[in-house]
Amino acid sequence: MTLDDILVEIKQAETIVVMAHESPDGDAIGSVLAMNLALKKMGKKVDVIVKEFPRTFDFLPGAKDVKTTSDVETYDLAISLDCADLKRLVGREYFEKAKKTIVIDHHSTNMMYGDLNFVNPVSPACCEILAGMFEYFDIDIDAEIGSCIVTGIITDTGGFKYASVTAETFEFTAELLRKGVNISDIYQRVLETRRKSNFELLRRAMNRLELLENDKIAFTYINKQDEEDVQAEPGDHEGIVENGRSIEGVKVSVFIREKEENLYKVSMRTGNGSNINVSDICYIFGGGGHPRAAGATVAGTVEQVKEKLIKEIKKVI
Repeated sequence: MTLDDILVEIKQAETIVVMAHESPDGDAIGSVLAMNLALKKMGKKVDVIVKEFPRTFDFLPGAKDVKTTSDVETYDLAISLDCADLKRLVGREYFEKAKKTIVIDHHSTNMMYGDLNFVNPVSPACCEILAGMFEYFDIDIDAEIGSCIVTGIITDTGGFKYASVTAETFEFTAELLRKGVNISDIYQRVLETRRKSNFELLRRAMNRLELLENDKIAFTYINKQDEEDVQAEPGDHEGIVENGRSIEGVKVSVFIREKEENLYKVSMRTGNGSNINVSDICYIFGGGGHPRAAGATVAGTVEQVKEKLIKEIKKVI
């Protein structure tokens, strides 16, 4: 499968739906908005389905185009972005009914569930894949598309600090800067600005943080009551897991949040200087992601989920 194959399907389609994974982060949001703008430049009718859109990204071009549902029963083409598994795809009902499907992603655990799959696990962000793709398609990456792309790159590289960053990442970013993308403003909006509800969740999580196994594991959590108490919005949990990974000596940082009764979403990060592959750990629980950043969904109470996770982490530390 080549980029030419993807271009053929896009050109043939009249109706297109674009979607990403549940609990979308900056790379997922940046990817769907960039793809939306690029497809419209090609004269396509596009629907973007995101059911939980974090308010942090309201400033991005095309954010007002996002829908939570659609009345189109069968699309000519469905495009999944930044989503490794069909189970995590929001709007998968449209994906499954579409005449043709395309998956574009950078997770090494991608299940290749589309008719066409373009997966580059070396890329630090799905948005960086799109930057190269749009260039190949001869689509002008203007300041609007560029703002969406750099949002994904900034958030998935932690502000260019992760080892996944390449020379190509900086080359793309430099080109976007030349095109008028206000990178410093985007950086401040998505990485350095906290809503009060986000801060309150962080404070509760930090008050509960435990250092386990001779300080090699950082563990914390939030529950539904916490989210209700602080009137949390979609995305308010983002970044909490990062605080544990920054503690000296921590090899794995674990953060869990209650999705529903006796079911928790798990986020894991590799600590600074650690070579543990947290994607492998999350895969045991039906999840996955990247070697240094991964997630899963695990059933049980807080203590039960904690025990299950620590048991597997202990095997590799």
